[in-house]
Amino acid sequence: MEFSHTPVLLKEVLNGLCIKPDGIYVDGTLGGAGHAFEIVKRLSPVGKLIGIDQDGDAIEAATQKLRPYERQVTLVRDNYENIALVLKEEGIRLVDGILLDLGVSSHQLDDPERGFSYRFNAPLDMRMDCRQSLTAKEIINTWTEKELALILREYGEERFAIRIAGKIVKVRTQKPIETTFELNEIIESSIPMKMRIKGGHPSKRTFQAIRIACNRELEVLSGALDAMIERLDDGGRICVITFHSLEDRIVKSAFRKNENPCTCPPEFPVCVCGKNQQGRVVTTKPILPSEGRESNSRAKSAKLRIFRKTDEEEIMERTQKYIYGNTVRTAIPKGTPRKKVSCW
Repeated sequence: MEFSHTPVLLKEVLNGLCIKPDGIYVDGTLGGAGHAFEIVKRLSPVGKLIGIDQDGDAIEAATQKLRPYERQVTLVRDNYENIALVLKEEGIRLVDGILLDLGVSSHQLDDPERGFSYRFNAPLDMRMDCRQSLTAKEIINTWTEKELALILREYGEERFAIRIAGKIVKVRTQKPIETTFELNEIIESSIPMKMRIKGGHPSKRTFQAIRIACNRELEVLSGALDAMIERLDDGGRICVITFHSLEDRIVKSAFRKNENPCTCPPEFPVCVCGKNQQGRVVTTKPILPSEGRESNSRAKSAKLRIFRKTDEEEIMERTQKYIYGNTVRTAIPKGTPRKKVSCW
């Protein structure tokens, strides 16, 4: 199946990265290389792009699409959570920009054999990396009723999580649940008719929850953002596109923590915890798609957040400032006169 990809928030991402022609950039969710192609087009022969994806189909498709720029591009089949190791193996310490376009790709959803979609009857798979052993089938048929209800509630925000989990466990005692349509029937029978009519396809939330659990999507995201920010050079930027509230909350929280990492009690006039600010949040509110919603249905729920790594001059300037109370406080070098200043 051809790997087609319509880049979401493309103009906004390119603007957000502030691409330097001689810079080094990482696309941690390469997919069909829609974003990556536009990034590398803007690089000089000295510039470099590292593309990372755990999906073998994505790597194969991106290799073809980026062939005109093969001297500037390095593609790695891996999970973006291992970005530090990937960069180390390439002899790269810091980069000028990182992009994450999260969630499941259009290709994965549209390929019936991958089992991501409730629209096609296929084996329950849902693995983004087909080399891993855990599949959706294993989750559905071996996880406890309590574990299933938990992921449906936490990852799918499914209000009927307990009922669906109970029905799954009851049905699988008769025979293993093996296909997406078998799971569809169980979900539909667990949700009242009036709720099925109002809430769109009844399987949407459950399939999302199982996919997230199968691929550890939220766990990987939570653990990777700090490491990515550490790998940014002075003035470097990280752009993250999310498609549901669970991802967006993680990104928003991580960016805020790196902007204001101080854990000192509010009554302390000076920061003494030693946790240094890593940069600032560029997007006070997430950037939403301005166009392309009609041609790309994935764009409807997309949100872009951007974080900029603070350079050394900014750090020196801002360490001179501090604020009393519950707002941002930064460490004051020894000998600095104590006076109240306005928030930056």
